[in-house]
Amino acid sequence: MAAAAALARLAAAFLLLATQVACEYGMVHVVSETGGPRGKDYCILYNPQWAHLPHDLSKASLLQLRDWTASVLCSPPDLPTKGFSNQIPLVARGNCTFYEKVRLAQGGGARGLLIVSKETLVPPGGNKTQYEEIGIPVALLSYKDMLDIFKNFGRAVRAALYAPNEPMLDYNMVIIFVMAVGTVALGGYWAGSRDVKKRYMKHKRDDGPEKQEDEAVDVTPVMICVFVVMCCSMLVLLYYFYDQLVYVIIGIFCLSSSTGLYSCLAPLVQRLPFGRCRVPDNSLPYFHKRPRVSMLLLALLCLAVSVVWGIFRNEDQWAWVLQDALGVAFCLYMLKTIRLPTFKACTLLLLVLFVYDVFFVFITPFLTKSGNSIMVEVATGPSDSATHEKLPMVLKVPRLNASPLALCDRPFSLLGFGDILVPGLLVAYCHRFDIQVQSSRVYFVACTVGSQPLSLRSLLLSSRFFRTRAYGIGLLVTFMALALMQRGQPALLYLVPCTLITSCALALWRRELGMFWTGSGFADLPQSPWAPSSADSPQPRKDSDTGLSQPPPGFSERHDGNAAVGLASGQWPPCRGTRLSTQPPDSSSERCFH
Repeated sequence: MAAAAALARLAAAFLLLATQVACEYGMVHVVSETGGPRGKDYCILYNPQWAHLPHDLSKASLLQLRDWTASVLCSPPDLPTKGFSNQIPLVARGNCTFYEKVRLAQGGGARGLLIVSKETLVPPGGNKTQYEEIGIPVALLSYKDMLDIFKNFGRAVRAALYAPNEPMLDYNMVIIFVMAVGTVALGGYWAGSRDVKKRYMKHKRDDGPEKQEDEAVDVTPVMICVFVVMCCSMLVLLYYFYDQLVYVIIGIFCLSSSTGLYSCLAPLVQRLPFGRCRVPDNSLPYFHKRPRVSMLLLALLCLAVSVVWGIFRNEDQWAWVLQDALGVAFCLYMLKTIRLPTFKACTLLLLVLFVYDVFFVFITPFLTKSGNSIMVEVATGPSDSATHEKLPMVLKVPRLNASPLALCDRPFSLLGFGDILVPGLLVAYCHRFDIQVQSSRVYFVACTVGSQPLSLRSLLLSSRFFRTRAYGIGLLVTFMALALMQRGQPALLYLVPCTLITSCALALWRRELGMFWTGSGFADLPQSPWAPSSADSPQPRKDSDTGLSQPPPGFSERHDGNAAVGLASGQWPPCRGTRLSTQPPDSSSERCFH
């Protein structure tokens, strides 16, 4: 019985899709007859089965737009005395079918019909016989746009109806690509370098509050399960209670993004040569640690930026810039804070979220009454939402190409934070593993900081470069699928295979798959539920046995009169494909170990 009911539901969904009224977005280009302001395009929804619209504005007839909204045009007495000769009348929606309205308009000499609606725009439907009888285009225009037309252009206006072709890809995809790949590369690099530096600082006795950073959180199997269940639950709740929960998500984003922005800017502010004064002695919570005044001012600035975005978040002209800046900072903060201890953990997380993404994009349309994807509906905001708010957990860039879809329904291209964070956690793990095993082909950061140039071959063979490049290729495949299918795509469907397969293949090629899978290159990490016992785990290469006692790349300091000089000091010339000893060179010690 349950199987039969499921099959009946699927058949009903396919039947609904087959019988839907054809509809397309178009544009009405309006200009003033008296010269006035420059022409402007407005969104219309039309049914091409009545009559097709030209794709080029130059081929569309510029006709007089006549305001006849005092009438619903349902009977012959509603027609004006002289008809609508070579005009496009505006009539009110309601009281009769679309066919009756357009038949009367065509009989009165109209060259097109715009039906003004105060409700959600729906495609003007009919049957095959009616379509064959009508030879003029009919479309719906929102009441708000009609008021804007008469406000900006007056009553004497001309209009042309047309429907330009949608571009395969918008140029804003380049901006999204650069932001996403840059965030993943920078976040992965930062997370790995910070992890190595923090381990080196463990061996020092003067770790003051200025040198201590937030501890990273190692992800466990239980955390992954809880996280996925929470994601599923929250997505379903947002689908059914969007108008109530969207403000909760906006508030969480303001707090978390301001924290992320502070975390990104704090290292830069700490290096400024001024503003080092501290808060006087006091007994207030947190302030009793006497933080620097500059850091307090930075915290206020970050909070102010998020508050400004929260107030003006619906300003389409510029608010998206603040949202993207806060979003990138949030992603960098999460990549720095959350740590996957093994490739086994990376694989589990990515595969589970792969299934989650595909299910909520491709499967849920067959389970909802409206036939819409839950993921796409929540990400873009439900069309029937009373608040018209959008979720901020996305990077958004306005469309640069003029098209009906950009004007009517989707003025922005979106990329969810999950499509950056999930592969980014794998890239961060790969960077930490690269540094810990100290392979000669991946230690190009030290060579760049030092005096030796980095060869193109070394760059191309770098595993971190491969994983970042794999993410970029996966993102390009996502864009191609979006262009071909012209519908929202689960980016993880393409990103997860690209990053996981590339990482596995590279580790297998380098004969480090065992170490890479268990994370056994991280010698002084606490025992993790992912990691096997030391007796069973493969051992890292010989050249990494003392990696934790040396300073991280680019780190330089002096302690107790003995110099521990890193690559940034330039005191010892580094060797390509080598690592440096932490002792000064003399006759009994080498500077480079091969």
